[in-house]
Amino acid sequence: MARRWEADPSASLQKRLGKSAKELGSSDGKDECPDIWQLSNGDVAVIGRDLTESYRGRLPEGVVLGPGERLVVIPGLMVSTAKADIPDA
Repeated sequence: MARRWEADPSASLQKRLGKSAKELGSSDGKDECPDIWQLSNGDVAVIGRDLTESYRGRLPEGVVLGPGERLVVIPGLMVSTAKADIPDA
């Protein structure tokens, strides 16, 4: 059975959503760079800490990490500042 959605690896990073980690004081700009980007196809890429294994055994009912999926965490402030760049549905 084919997946209903598949990530397109050919899509490019097009526009940062919100502010950079450096602007928010969440990074020294060298090795800590959580980020949120809109891709050229409209999908969204999130760069964050991979905490998949930390959460795997305690996911709420109905939440599933499929093959190839990772659970990443980014600063809440980063999502808040991105809100203005995310269009309403």
